[in-house]
Amino acid sequence: MTTLSLRLARGVAVIAAVTALASCGLPRSGPNKSEIYAGSVMREGDAFVLIVDDRINRIASVSPALGFAASLENAGIVGSDTVQPGDILGLTIWENVDDGLLVPQGQPATVLNEIQVDGNGFIFVPYAGRIRAAGNSPERIRQIITEKLAEQTPEPQVQVRRLAGDGATVSVSGAVGGQGVYPIERPTRTLAAMLAAAGGVAVQPEIAQVTVQRGSTSGTIWYEDLFEHPAADIALRAGDKIYVTEDSRTFTALGATGAQNRIPFESKAISAIEAIATVGGLSSNLADPTGVFVFRNEPAEIANQLLARNDLVGDQRIIYVLDLTRPNGMFMARDFAIRDQDTVYVTEAPFVQFNKAVAAATGSLTAADTARSAFQ
Repeated sequence: MTTLSLRLARGVAVIAAVTALASCGLPRSGPNKSEIYAGSVMREGDAFVLIVDDRINRIASVSPALGFAASLENAGIVGSDTVQPGDILGLTIWENVDDGLLVPQGQPATVLNEIQVDGNGFIFVPYAGRIRAAGNSPERIRQIITEKLAEQTPEPQVQVRRLAGDGATVSVSGAVGGQGVYPIERPTRTLAAMLAAAGGVAVQPEIAQVTVQRGSTSGTIWYEDLFEHPAADIALRAGDKIYVTEDSRTFTALGATGAQNRIPFESKAISAIEAIATVGGLSSNLADPTGVFVFRNEPAEIANQLLARNDLVGDQRIIYVLDLTRPNGMFMARDFAIRDQDTVYVTEAPFVQFNKAVAAATGSLTAADTARSAFQ
């Protein structure tokens, strides 16, 4: 056989081997573009495949909002000295007569110590009767008692003091500098001030979330919203529970990227470009920039908008396609918001699989030639 014939035969063998190897499946990081597109409802699967454009971005980039209910935002500031059930008060009463109702003869005043506010918020004062104390300041209680006694003795003078009890308090726990129970005092009557009194947040402010529970009502905001939106700095109430946590959202990066991992969010919002950069960017040796995919389960409300339909019910599997090589493709990826539990997948370039097949085929042929030579 001539040299040319041998070369042609070898070339044909390489092509045949490459074809066979490519069809039998070489090692790779995941599905290719064709296999992903095959998962469309238009073909073999049950997912909707959408190429990201400005309209898709406007709809898909909506993120669940955090915020407080109106009942929390609209609550007024409470006094720092509000009396609560269980507090113990002390009263001093002066009367402008020699033979007073409460003041012993010859004494300038009478002192009533250790008057406990009962569970319903009331105290009892002789000749004044049952007085509502809880929810009032000592000054307001003084006015009420004075008015009641003035009906029976001329120009009474009353002093009210809190002897024991914490008054209005809140509990602060979670990722703060100092967990504990804190009184609502004049400087700490709002959420931001109370967190400062507790030592501030102990995690990065960009990913800190603050939850306030008041009775059966609760709400969560981003810590930064306290400063960006004044309405979020709500007035506190006795018994409020304040809990600070670190953002628990994550996304998963797979395929031809610098790293494959489950990644926590590092800010309130992260774009597709930022997500790729977080894991080291696209692999320059492997990645296909025309095949960046985001896998997500979208609620029916958003899916119906994306697909211009109104018949979808329940969560829908959506595959978003980002082609970074298209005009404005980088801008589309920059504006596409990644959400909690998203999977960002970058396909390998077709040339990578071809190279693998050629390398495997030529390696196999070389091994075959070596074996043949050994038996000649």
